[in-house]
Amino acid sequence: MAAALCGNTRDRASIRKYARVVAYAVVQWPALGAILILSLILSALAALQPWPLKMLVDYGFGDVQPADSLITCLSALGVDPTRANLVVVAALAGIALFAVNAALDSAVTWAWSAVGQRIVYDLAGDLFLQLQRLSLLFHARRNVGDSITRITTDAWCVYTVTDGVLISPARHLCVLAFVSAIAWQLDASLTVLMIAVAPLLAGSALYFGERLKGFERQKRSAEAAVASFLHQVIGAMPLVQAFATGARNRQLFSGLADNAVQANRSAALVTDAYGAVNGIFVTIGIVLVLYVGGQRVLAHELSVGSLLAFIAYLRALETASRGLLTTYGKLRAAAASMDRVLEVLDATEAVRDAPAARSLPEALANPGGHLVFDHVTFAYESGRRVLNDIVLELTPGEMLALVGATGVGKSTLASLVPRFFDPDGGRVLLDGTDLRNVRLTSLRSQVAVVLQEPFLLPLTVAENIAYGRASATRDEIIGAAVAANAHEFIRRLPNGYGTVLGEQGATLSGGERQRLAIARALLKNARVLILDEPTSALDTHSEHLVVEALERLTSGRTTLIIAHRLSTVRRANRIAVMHDGSIVEIGSHADLLGAGGRYARLYALQALRPGPELLS
Repeated sequence: MAAALCGNTRDRASIRKYARVVAYAVVQWPALGAILILSLILSALAALQPWPLKMLVDYGFGDVQPADSLITCLSALGVDPTRANLVVVAALAGIALFAVNAALDSAVTWAWSAVGQRIVYDLAGDLFLQLQRLSLLFHARRNVGDSITRITTDAWCVYTVTDGVLISPARHLCVLAFVSAIAWQLDASLTVLMIAVAPLLAGSALYFGERLKGFERQKRSAEAAVASFLHQVIGAMPLVQAFATGARNRQLFSGLADNAVQANRSAALVTDAYGAVNGIFVTIGIVLVLYVGGQRVLAHELSVGSLLAFIAYLRALETASRGLLTTYGKLRAAAASMDRVLEVLDATEAVRDAPAARSLPEALANPGGHLVFDHVTFAYESGRRVLNDIVLELTPGEMLALVGATGVGKSTLASLVPRFFDPDGGRVLLDGTDLRNVRLTSLRSQVAVVLQEPFLLPLTVAENIAYGRASATRDEIIGAAVAANAHEFIRRLPNGYGTVLGEQGATLSGGERQRLAIARALLKNARVLILDEPTSALDTHSEHLVVEALERLTSGRTTLIIAHRLSTVRRANRIAVMHDGSIVEIGSHADLLGAGGRYARLYALQALRPGPELLS
């Protein structure tokens, strides 16, 4: 009883999953309705296909008298129902049926291809949007290749499911209905024999269904692992070439590829076994029908033309039955991809808008920028705190630098401002409002970020600068570039502001990429600015240009800067020294040096080092 209840619960859950996916197709109901109507016509044509052959054998070559309805139709067309004329009519009818069937089949294929791809991209678009909404913590626990595979490969499950739930079953069931009805009129006992194998085919589908789903899921996971490995290696090409690890990566790729091949082989083996078992059952049915039908012809209880038509119907029924059963197998296989798609769509957004969240006023109308960390704690994993009771206040327009060793929580603290994460305890307030009560889009429109490694997209230079403010005019884009000391090098690019950048701006120097990122932040005109080590990887000349641009960017804005270079730290109004997730010192550069604490020791240690000025 309990097992039955569990089974019913599982079935209901599966139905709900299929319903959610099919909902993407229902939106396209006008086109789907037209496809279903055409499918009904095709099903009727399938029932008419054997009749020209029956007419030829029975009326043209045999001694069977043509039906009165046929004689009436031919007479109305001015055709004398002689045997010779009946042969010609049968041939022309066969050609006409084939032509109409081929035209309608092409129309259905074309329409379903267009509609099917549309619903796939609708689902892929929702997946893409959801992945962008999910927190950085979600993405940190998953590899990029797996996420890409879910969008580019698993999203096609909606095509398979819609075809398997709406299109193919409707078409195959209509063929079964039309053909069975006419076959029953030809010979009821043969029709019963024909459908006797149906329970065996249904049992086969139930037995292989779960196994097909399991192997398909393993195949998808193995293919995602290959895609993820390729993405990571190609993205780290300078490292790969510097350490000459091409041969090693080839071996690792071969291992992952072997796993994918094995998973595909296992899935193919189960699919082939499923098809072989069904083939045996169908063949048994065909043999029985041919034997009994042949006996009836010999006994003159059935015409040869009727037997031939019946065999053709049997083939049509076999094709329709195979289509239904194949559809079931495809649905079970698609269920693995469907689970992966719904896993993303149903993922809980750790950072989301509160029900009563409100928007911040525009920065131009209310510059503001009063930022407060009120007893903030945070941990990526339970029991391992990264931030401990942080109490910090930045007044509007103030620049505060965070310094300390790697891993003490500087970037994590800064990430709480645009709500990449939410604190586990305490609050972060902007102009007196808890950030959790502010709409994410509104908050992030008022926070600009410049990272150590600027992210540039394969768009034009102008589009990269205006990425945070798509409505910006050409003059505004150029003005931001001028203020960021980027205008001169942009002018020297092949197409100036219309130059399409390579991936991650690979065709630009580090300083040029950083100045484009600063121009992007300038154009956004946000009230709060976060700078995460913006000059640590630059040479002296590039640093001078970037620092000059940063001075324009930070003017009048509340700025939280994670800095290692003393040239940057000295310009901050205050410096907060972090250690083990806590702020252990805070004050101006001069005050902290005079206190002789951790900052003074870091400063002294750095002064003894040759090379770039670094606080770490």
